[in-house]
Amino acid sequence: MAYSLRWFFAIVLLSVAAARAADRPNILWVVSEDNTAFTVGAYGDPLARTPNIDRIAAGGIVFDRCYSSSAVCAPTRSSIITGRYASSMGTQHMRSQRPLPDGVKFFPEFLRTAGYFTTNNAKTDYNTSSSWDTAWNENNKAAHWRHRAAGQPFFAVFNFEQSHESNLHTRAPLVTDPEKVRVPAYLPDTPTVRADIAQYYDCVARADAALGKILDQLSTDGLAEDTIVFYYGDHGGAVSRSKRFLYENGTHPPLIAHFPKKYQHLAPVAPDSRSGELVNFVDLAPTVLSLAGVPLPVQFQGRAFAGTARTAAPEYTFSFRDRMDERYDLARAATDGRYRYIRNYYPNQPWGQHLAYLWQQASMNEWAGLFATGKLNAAQRAFFEPKPVEELFDCANDPDNVRNLAADPAVRPQLLRLRAALRGHLLAVRDTGFMPEPLMIAWSAGGSPALVAADETRYPLARILDRLDALQLSAPPDVKMIGAELRAPEAVVRYWAAVAALGSAQAIDVAPLLSDVESVVRLAAAEVILRRGDDPQAWAVVAAELTNAAQAEGRLFAVNVVARILRTPPPAIRAVLAKLAVASAGAGAGAENYTARAAEALVSPAR
Repeated sequence: MAYSLRWFFAIVLLSVAAARAADRPNILWVVSEDNTAFTVGAYGDPLARTPNIDRIAAGGIVFDRCYSSSAVCAPTRSSIITGRYASSMGTQHMRSQRPLPDGVKFFPEFLRTAGYFTTNNAKTDYNTSSSWDTAWNENNKAAHWRHRAAGQPFFAVFNFEQSHESNLHTRAPLVTDPEKVRVPAYLPDTPTVRADIAQYYDCVARADAALGKILDQLSTDGLAEDTIVFYYGDHGGAVSRSKRFLYENGTHPPLIAHFPKKYQHLAPVAPDSRSGELVNFVDLAPTVLSLAGVPLPVQFQGRAFAGTARTAAPEYTFSFRDRMDERYDLARAATDGRYRYIRNYYPNQPWGQHLAYLWQQASMNEWAGLFATGKLNAAQRAFFEPKPVEELFDCANDPDNVRNLAADPAVRPQLLRLRAALRGHLLAVRDTGFMPEPLMIAWSAGGSPALVAADETRYPLARILDRLDALQLSAPPDVKMIGAELRAPEAVVRYWAAVAALGSAQAIDVAPLLSDVESVVRLAAAEVILRRGDDPQAWAVVAAELTNAAQAEGRLFAVNVVARILRTPPPAIRAVLAKLAVASAGAGAGAENYTARAAEALVSPAR
């Protein structure tokens, strides 16, 4: 009798487990790289050839206001896989290797714990040194839901590189007619530019075809009615001034979801409709867990936009830009879905800093050449000129983001509310970007920069933001305030005061900072002095950092200072740069290789 009861209860438990598994949806992500919403048929582009993406949209949901957390792959993927802004963790610099904060996990690990079979085929690029082995049952080019146990729910990711910008580095036979493409207002209308845009359409079409094979496999396996499918591009597009930049083309990717009939109750809106609510890629992780019925951990900074844990859409969402390959920058963006606000914290340098990888595009090379010869109109040359401190665009009437309304009194209320929203966000996530990367790494001492960023004594973020607004938004800059902050006890405040001194028409004495305890402060002071003229002591500071063996990011930071000075460095400095270009050239992706690229650009014959 006891034996029979044990079998009875075992059968009941197995039946309950099977029923629970059947109640949980499979979730499939199909992801194309470097793909803006503007080249997908479901978003209304008449030139798009994306029948497979469009079939996800048929009976599905098209999200009209989806935004990526960054405009480039690795920092964005760091945000996606954790449900947190990479800028809150110190993982926002391209190809960085900072560890995640204690207690933060890659979100598929929560699904595995709940019994899901998790697979990634095959790109990771999570921009961190933390291991993601526990996140995936399979993580390789053969990873597939077909390898799960019978009846086990799955979460599967397939990445498609056919639309990646590298496919624009060489010209291929064109299918799309270049004469039919629309040239954005910020690009010159030339045959080369048209050819790159046409080739990009062809690349997206190839990604769509590859994506379609996975959808076919889902149907062949009889799983289409048990699987919620998401399609998205990992950030904006690939053609010049899209990827890497905080404009619409760089941060407005497509997002489409299809909910089969049995899971319609988990969808945020009715099938075959469009959603106008704001979605950010930090929302993807909590949304997947919400759909799977897995409790949301406290680590998430995003929100679930579908499933049982769905919450209301925010009024604003945000994006960040920091070091892009070998070039440093710091800009942050906020949008309400119509107006886009960009705050540039390095207004003394252009968006269009030379990037070796980006300059492999024929259109980018040509565009830069036309600027150098004075053959561009105002909208086209703005990319290569110093940035304004603030930019504001009405994206409904200016989708190319070429008419900066920041000084327009008619939209002053929009500027002020977006400025305030951005400040609130930076403080809420304790944005790590206001620590220059070499300083952030040194202070973190092998740990997560988020720990340092939480220390208001060492990193007085509210004060930094207030001072930057006071110094950069006033015209002319407050010289007395800059002078006072140059003597501040906090290194980050001294650094930003030196940056502010660059924008002052009145010479401010930064020479005492040449002997500061922090290298980034010394370099900032050297840059101020060297932009005025040659100075042996300032060059000595630069030389010391170029030869600093302790940290590759510090050397890269110093090379960037030389690049921004816009004068021929002394022979001794050029000799060091030549050695860096050779010594670091084979180091692979990361700061060493980026140092080689930046140094090579300074010592090449074209310089």
